[in-house]
Parts: sequence; C-alpha cells; structure tokens
Amino acid sequence: MSAGILRNPTLWIVGLVLVGIAWLLVLMSEPVQPYLGRGDAAPSFSLPSLGEDEPVGSSQFAGGVTLVNFWATWCKPCEEEMPAMQALYESLSEQGFSLLAISVDESRDDVESFQERLGLTFPILLDPEQGTSALYQTTGFPESFLVGPDGRIVERYVGPREWDHPDYVARVNRLLEATPES
Repeated sequence: MSAGILRNPTLWIVGLVLVGIAWLLVLMSEPVQPYLGRGDAAPSFSLPSLGEDEPVGSSQFAGGVTLVNFWATWCKPCEEEMPAMQALYESLSEQGFSLLAISVDESRDDVESFQERLGLTFPILLDPEQGTSALYQTTGFPESFLVGPDGRIVERYVGPREWDHPDYVARVNRLLEATPES
C-alpha cells in the first residue's frame, strides 16, 4: 500500500503544494516581537496634548522618572485609579516625577470633559489611532509603565493600581533618589 502512495504523482503534487503554502504562510507572517517589559528601552513617542499647543514627546522627560499610563474615558477601572494618580503626581512632581496619561479615546471632547470632571492636572496626551499604545504592546486598559532615568522600563503594570499607596510612592522615591542631578 505505501509503495502505491510513493508512485502516485498526484499525491506528490498535492503534498508539495501543501508544503509550499505552509512555507508561504510562515514567510508572510509578522515576526513575533518579545513582550515589552522590565529592562527594555521605553519606546519614544510624540503626541498631541490637551493643554499644550505643541506635541509632547517622551524625550522631554529623559533622565527623569516617568509613569506612562494608557487609559480610556469609557474604562471604569481607569476612572477609579485616576484620583490616586493625581495624588501621586501632586506629591512627587516637584521632586522630578512625571506622569503622562495617554488616552486612546477617539473624541478629544470626551477626554476634556473627563479631565475637568475629575480635576486632573497631570499631562494628558491623545492617541486616538492607538499607535503609541501599539508601540508599548498594551493588552488592555489601564496599563502603565514606570520608566527610570535611564529610559528603561522599571515595571509594567496591567490593570488599575492605588498609585498613592505607600509602596508605589516609596518605589518612585527610590528611583528619584537614584536619579543623577542634571
């Protein structure tokens, strides 16, 4: 029986076609990028801001400690963590801590209303096309990246956090203390 299969040219052709299709699929597929995380360089970006006429770029915060937070107005956990983010920002911004909240909403008006309603004073950037969100390989919202003075990701946080909790404040303070003076 197996000798018949080896001599059947139709089966050989079908087999070669299947192997060829599989090879093309492998060549055409996008390479799998490693998951962005601790120790990786934080991707650079420049985005429009609610409060600035010019785009705000991540390079403006180089050498400092920055929390990059991805969120949306329709995300209830995002809204719930915002007061704690505001408290963290207020308590540490004078020491050189930066917070960049990147909204993935399509409507600038929705983001402005959200900012006003919650009394947020930290920079809010707009990423309606979610290009920067894709650079950071976000998997959902909220998702945050703590970036150290060397521009590397110190930690990736998936889901909401109590940013004003003493443990988070202490972690940011340790990074700020290790930051060389400019």
